[in-house]
Amino acid sequence: MRITPWKPLLDNFDEMEHFLQPYQSMHPSIDRGIIPPVDIYEKGSSLIIETPLAGVDPNMVEVSVEGDTLTIKGSMERKTEIDEANYYRKEVRSGTMFRKIPLPVQVLGEKAEASFNQGMLRIDIPKAKEEEKKTIKINVKKSS
Repeated sequence: MRITPWKPLLDNFDEMEHFLQPYQSMHPSIDRGIIPPVDIYEKGSSLIIETPLAGVDPNMVEVSVEGDTLTIKGSMERKTEIDEANYYRKEVRSGTMFRKIPLPVQVLGEKAEASFNQGMLRIDIPKAKEEEKKTIKINVKKSS
């Protein structure tokens, strides 16, 4: 007798995905695009953003800064000679990727630099100098 594992939560997600599949093209927010994970940290006077993009051609990646928002977009292509029907499992994804990230500090976007090394995209954006905060004393006049 074969034992079948009971996975009530995972089964519900599979059923929901199967149910929604015909409607994905009708609504733009239901997208199968790849959302790359990011690490964001400060180093000296710069904000550093790193994202792993293994197997991605750097020429297929576009990085832009608008105000205090960073956008990373591009595409990942996987060329293979294997027919889709012959896969048992297909977890390596290909397609479009998109990530819009609100930055935690003011930056100088026009001075941003990006580099790609061993599958890791690194974006270095200088932080804008914070304006010195002033305390302004306001005299309160007594009304008559």
